[in-house]
Amino acid sequence: MIIQWMNRLRLAFGSSFLWLICLIYFNQGFRSFVWTAVSYQLKDRLKLSPSASQFVTSIAFFPWSIKPLYGIVSDCIPIGGRRRIPYLVFATLLSLVPWLILGVNAALRDSRVHLMIFLTVQNLGSAMADVVIDAMIAEAVRHERASFAGDLQSISWMAMALGGISGSLLGGYALNNIQIDVIFFLFSVLPAIQLLSCSFVREKSVSSEILPGSSDTLESHTMNGNSVDEEDFSVGKAKSKVSRRKKNQKKRKKRVAVTNKFQNREKDGSLASQWFLSLKVATFALFQAFRQPIILRPMAWFFLAHVTVPNLSTIMFFYQTEFLKLEPSFLGTTRVVGWLSLMFGTYIYNRHLQKMKLRRILMWAHLGLAFLTLLDLALVSRLNVGFNIPDKIMVLCGSALADAINQFKFMPFLILSGQLCPPGIEGTLFALFMSINNFGSMVGSILGAGLASILSISSASFDNLPLGIFIQIICTFIPVAFLFLIPKEATGISA
Repeated sequence: MIIQWMNRLRLAFGSSFLWLICLIYFNQGFRSFVWTAVSYQLKDRLKLSPSASQFVTSIAFFPWSIKPLYGIVSDCIPIGGRRRIPYLVFATLLSLVPWLILGVNAALRDSRVHLMIFLTVQNLGSAMADVVIDAMIAEAVRHERASFAGDLQSISWMAMALGGISGSLLGGYALNNIQIDVIFFLFSVLPAIQLLSCSFVREKSVSSEILPGSSDTLESHTMNGNSVDEEDFSVGKAKSKVSRRKKNQKKRKKRVAVTNKFQNREKDGSLASQWFLSLKVATFALFQAFRQPIILRPMAWFFLAHVTVPNLSTIMFFYQTEFLKLEPSFLGTTRVVGWLSLMFGTYIYNRHLQKMKLRRILMWAHLGLAFLTLLDLALVSRLNVGFNIPDKIMVLCGSALADAINQFKFMPFLILSGQLCPPGIEGTLFALFMSINNFGSMVGSILGAGLASILSISSASFDNLPLGIFIQIICTFIPVAFLFLIPKEATGISA
């Protein structure tokens, strides 16, 4: 069955394209191989406190919070007549070079500032590559291939999970047997393969595509966007449909008129002015797409779900390594459990949950997170010792599964937003959602670092860590109160 499924995808999209998708997402998952080493570098070599280490990591991941910038530039400013592959090549170079430099220069690795800068540049490349490949997927599943949207998203997540499993298993082993400079060099092999693979994927010239500045783009968006916004999710009855249709026609005429005005200016303008106008029209289309309740309200919810819950993952890493004395190989195993759970969850979602309401999926996800965080509270309170439950079992059932739930809850909305994405701004809309999510995650991590600092949690003192986790559990229920932001009838296939 799996072979038949892969053959259908290969016939629909081509082997080179599928290979590139799988490779990029595998690389994203395999980052755990090198970031495990980075975590120990910050803790053991640079001697940072838990809160300082979490703050450095949060800053290094900031490029993931400005993904719309990469998306709108790649959507509107083609390089050599192409909008995706040139940017993917540039992004791959950014994700490759920092690891090579850090592998060569020990002084840069041992400097907090320099290490943070190179990690930030590497994340810039990874985030840009993520935007570009998401845009390519969104473009590929349009029109007659729309039925493959869930399939491509599934194969992407499965590849990322496989990379995460491989990276987590090998990362723990590498830390015990290989120098950190060699780890950086080994990881750079994958971006190098990714760079080579870009040359095998053919991309149509922008002249044969619907561009962000065309009337077709805005007209298509108007038809798709308003049909979702005002018919699928409005509370009006049948008697108001006529007035809504008239209103939609007026909006469409206005948007097309604005686009035609821009196009007339483009004919006699310079290349720079054409780019500017293209960016302006794409921003206009993005704003119209963003206004849809099926897009705006879930984005707002995911942001609130992060900023209202302090992230204590780095503090828990210090507790597990400094207090519980868990070895790197075991911590790698816990991440494997998380990735395996994600793969299993992906399968269950595609088989049984695609038609389930988003509200229900997200509610159960947060209830599950609260329960798993209770296991962390039992661990740091040492309640498990009284019941003769090993620490390793608690870690496996707590932190590992929580990572899987956090990633699983994004899948239905990612599929839905890909289907609703207007032509020509695929990269930007996908990037906007993920940036809002990533920025919220960064804020949550900074809040977690601040909470650890306020509670005086350090490598030498974890006395107040139970209180910190209890606060985290209480905050986990806050997003459930805002589930009204999710459109009531929204599912992962509502398009």
